[in-house]
Amino acid sequence: MEESEAQISHLALDIGGSLIKLVYFSRNSDNSSSKNSVPVSNGNEGRPVLEGKLHFAKFETAKIHDCIDFIQSKQLCLTGCQHHGSSADEKCIIKATGGGAYKFTDLFKEKLGICLGKEDEMDCLVAGANFLLKSVHDEAFTYMDGQKEFAQIDHDDLYPYLLVNIGSGVSMIKVDGPGKFERVSGTNVGGGTFWGLGRLLTKCKSFDELLELSQQGNNRVIDMLVGDIYGGTDYKKIGLTSTTIASSFGKAISDNKELEDYKPEDISRSLLRMISNNIGQISYLNALRFGLKRIFFAGFFIRGHAYTMDTIAVAVHFWSKGEAKAMFLRHEGFLGALGAFMSYEKHGFDNLMVHQLLQQSPTDPSDGGDKTHGPANSELNDNPSINCSVYLS
Repeated sequence: MEESEAQISHLALDIGGSLIKLVYFSRNSDNSSSKNSVPVSNGNEGRPVLEGKLHFAKFETAKIHDCIDFIQSKQLCLTGCQHHGSSADEKCIIKATGGGAYKFTDLFKEKLGICLGKEDEMDCLVAGANFLLKSVHDEAFTYMDGQKEFAQIDHDDLYPYLLVNIGSGVSMIKVDGPGKFERVSGTNVGGGTFWGLGRLLTKCKSFDELLELSQQGNNRVIDMLVGDIYGGTDYKKIGLTSTTIASSFGKAISDNKELEDYKPEDISRSLLRMISNNIGQISYLNALRFGLKRIFFAGFFIRGHAYTMDTIAVAVHFWSKGEAKAMFLRHEGFLGALGAFMSYEKHGFDNLMVHQLLQQSPTDPSDGGDKTHGPANSELNDNPSINCSVYLS
């Protein structure tokens, strides 16, 4: 089905420091009226149902006008909701989260006539994660040594878990149940650090360019290894192999070289390794504080990139001595936007209300239902659209 044939509704935004994430629902053209709805169980018998898809898109925050043009071209600004009793000429309300929901509120009013209905960022992250883990088949997976394995999540044994959201910075959230969570830690060394330092050191113009560059690099040219200190041997007494990194960028101390003497791809690789290792270790230490065995990593720093996931997974495995597992999510960067989308229900808006989403399954990513804007990267997560059903209020 072409997107133009579907009726689009309910746009939600997560406007972060580096990226803007969008989620919107398009209902199938062949069941767009309540007469085509199907009966639903779980206490919702008789409610009309719409069948359709959740779609995902992202833009760099620095290029916010590209995002605004996209919203305008898809007429997504017509898909919000109005409060009960509001007049027809009142502005459309679009649910939004992230710092940009405050920073750019006047811009959205000016350019699109949209009022941003602001939702708490942490509330949205947790709601989005819980939705994906409970409702979407083959959402969570482990990744190590090039092997991707989907995890079967027991819905009765989901909580508690640690959610590590890696955006510009990193938040670590202990989730105990629906709406029950605590931000227990975080670090300012995150995706923004990788992008910012990488831009200064390599002159790359985008995150994706920097990430792609790292695939060609060798971090051992720059990182000081245990073997470099111990004459090529292991430090067996404390369990360190000769290839363990003793000091990220440590060889730059002893090498009589200038920045231009190092290859940009090696710098990028070392930087990615350093930040991923750091996040993996800090995450495990926080999981250890609360006795959590399961850690879910999300956020657009990861981007389904094999080396990033492998580094995080190895760090968690190493520090936990194999007792804890790092798990990743297919829709890793859209937790906040999904949570904002689901918040339409709790505010009692007219029109479409998301009481429950049913029988989700990722579609074939080749269906063209998802938009990723920016340079292509062969290892980026596909962020497939989700087939779903929503209840009408």
